[in-house]
Amino acid sequence: MEFYLTEIAKYVISGCLLAYTFFSFLVFIYKGEKRRGWIYALQTAFLFLTQFACFIQIIAKTGSKRYLLLLAIQMMVLVMTISLFRIVYPDGNRLIINNMCFMLMVGMIVITRISYWKGIKQFAIASVSIVIAFLIPELIFRLEVLEKWGYVFAAIGIVILLILLIYGSVANGSKINFRIAGISFMPSEVVKLVFVFFAASVLSKNTDFKTIAICSAAAAAHVIILVLLKDLGSALIYFMVYLCILLVATNNPLYFASGLSLGAIASVAAYNLFPHIKVRVSAFIDPWTEIDSSGYQITQSLFAISGGGWFGLGLYGGNPTSIPYVEEDFIFAAIAEELGIVFACGLLAICISTFIMILLEAYKIKNVFGKLLCVGFAVTYIFQIFLTVGGNSKFIPLTGVTLPLVSYGGTSVLVTIVMFALIEGECLVRSDERYQDYLTRRKEELERRKNGKG
Repeated sequence: MEFYLTEIAKYVISGCLLAYTFFSFLVFIYKGEKRRGWIYALQTAFLFLTQFACFIQIIAKTGSKRYLLLLAIQMMVLVMTISLFRIVYPDGNRLIINNMCFMLMVGMIVITRISYWKGIKQFAIASVSIVIAFLIPELIFRLEVLEKWGYVFAAIGIVILLILLIYGSVANGSKINFRIAGISFMPSEVVKLVFVFFAASVLSKNTDFKTIAICSAAAAAHVIILVLLKDLGSALIYFMVYLCILLVATNNPLYFASGLSLGAIASVAAYNLFPHIKVRVSAFIDPWTEIDSSGYQITQSLFAISGGGWFGLGLYGGNPTSIPYVEEDFIFAAIAEELGIVFACGLLAICISTFIMILLEAYKIKNVFGKLLCVGFAVTYIFQIFLTVGGNSKFIPLTGVTLPLVSYGGTSVLVTIVMFALIEGECLVRSDERYQDYLTRRKEELERRKNGKG
């Protein structure tokens, strides 16, 4: 019976994921959230069908009924998140919220499968983060003063990173953690948000050469400190985010090309200066000759991805724990092994649909600060996914960053949920802009009628 349940569940999971992914792109055909309502309803249904089928597999494999209670609690939290968001923020973008919940659901299931107590911890942090996130859209909508704090944000970010450089604790060769009262968190994740605020604020006000030079110097200071911390993944994200914000703000490809050229030169210099970069590049070029040392993680990741096949080995059917730090750095490989290549590719497609939707929201916003803010968050999100999946699949060298909302890590989950809430706040700004335009047009029309009668 267990065999039949797990085998049937494999195809149900993939089928539900593909249906959800289809609706994630179908929404782009329809303009306006009201016309997309039926799509969001079907999305939600397939989200919970996917979750239910995954837990059926888990219960069939483990025989433990404690997962039934966990399923009920997780479903309740996700239902409340989706429903309350629709009620509290009717002008927000529901695709972004639905996709956020889907990614959280997948992450909690896979992490719970790897480590039950880590899964519980991740779920608790995600739940608290969602509560915090409900307050943010209204806050960002009303605090217009944030647009004026560009260099204040830059100072805050640099100071936090310098404190981390001096007092931070080393984890996996990098100074990325800070511990207060026994609680560990990653300040560079929080500074990512501050960094986007800084770049968006400064470049929304002025794009003359002097401003760009000063802003670029402040951005370079962030990146240099991150390199000194040996947090190369975050350094790459900050670098690309700044270049993209600069490109959109100035509409000058020369700045972008110059930045990439300087980045390439800096990469060569970093390769020669830092031994651990040489180790990672060497493991990337030929991990098989170093399979017992620096190439162990990536080779095990490739075994996992290739071993899962189209529909996976089923939850608890693979051996993801053979990869060191799998729940943090190699969650994509674990997903591909146990849920299949179809599921993993569908998950990537959902991430891309989220990225496209954020860019569309940015395009609709007239306020330059809000536009640049959304562009910065969109690039932060998608580039982090590129680094994680690329590293897991040996497309690029490993950088040690997490898959947003899916990988284990409380700070990463909190920051990503807050980032999505900030984007929803800008959706409210966009909605208010449309309403103000309507009032202006209405007033002009009434004046024309009045003058015509006169």
